Amino acid sequence: MKVKKLKLSILDQVPIRKGSNPTEALKETTHLASFSDQLGYTRFWVAEHHNISSLASSAPEILIAHLANHTKQIRLGSGGIMLPNHSALKMAENFRLLESLAPGRIDMGIGRAPGTDRLTASLLNPSNTFKEQDFIEQLYHLEAFFRNDHIAGTLFEKIKATPYTELIPQLWLLSSSGESALFAAHFGMKLSFAHFINGNGGYDAVREYKKQFRPSAQLKEPEANIAIFAFCSNDIEKIERNRALMDYRFIELERKGNLSPVNYDDIKDEHYNSHEKLRIEFNRKRMVFGTQEQIKSELTELAENYDVDEIMLITYTENLEDRLTSYQLISECFDL
Repeated sequence: MKVKKLKLSILDQVPIRKGSNPTEALKETTHLASFSDQLGYTRFWVAEHHNISSLASSAPEILIAHLANHTKQIRLGSGGIMLPNHSALKMAENFRLLESLAPGRIDMGIGRAPGTDRLTASLLNPSNTFKEQDFIEQLYHLEAFFRNDHIAGTLFEKIKATPYTELIPQLWLLSSSGESALFAAHFGMKLSFAHFINGNGGYDAVREYKKQFRPSAQLKEPEANIAIFAFCSNDIEKIERNRALMDYRFIELERKGNLSPVNYDDIKDEHYNSHEKLRIEFNRKRMVFGTQEQIKSELTELAENYDVDEIMLITYTENLEDRLTSYQLISECFDL
């Protein structure tokens, strides 16, 4: 597919930079949301992570409400709400409330992964069995609550998600393996494929989603986007420094199961074994780094290969200025 006009969006994980703190990280995310609104980005999503000291994004629904007060047009959403951590009713109420606060601007991106380790997930929701069927049942319940279903003899006869609103958020399912892509097709939801987690298999997942898609009351035609790590600069040295930092972050996550705030000087002399070098080569498929010309070419090719017209960008940098500049340079590439 030849993409005529590529839409760009942002997925922010609220990173806590070295020497900073959660309050500053949240201020930076707020500034970034307002800045991306002015630049013409389509949507701004925030993630859900727990028990990770370098990320301050544990409650996206609270942060979305805050960001709504600092933006005007950009869509705001979760990337995502990790539904097994929560009650479907409570999340339906949270997002109905958000839709009431910012009508027509709310996305509910839904994930199945816990966004943390198993132990933490079991404390977030002690009834979580981590079974596929339970997640499917939650999706059925969530949709029914949003539709205000009234089915005699069921819990939906007596229990409603409040406040009542005519509009409901756009529903997206997040996928990194392809399984949730089939769920999205079955439920008639939009799909966001996490290329930043899995650089392989995404093309087939999106293609199968479109093939199997069943129209729903909210969505008549399949719609998908993809998310990828990205960094743009016209300073080659800065690109290489940031790429090295991302290489280290991926390896640290595999080594320790967690992330720590680091700067380039902390990792510039890091040595990797032969297996880790292969992992670095593989992980670079999960990101696009380069100058404006390189970024425009790579993102355009990626959109065409996936047959999507929207890409979500995730950017980590040593300082806020470089993060803002990267998003601005990329926006200029596509005349947002």
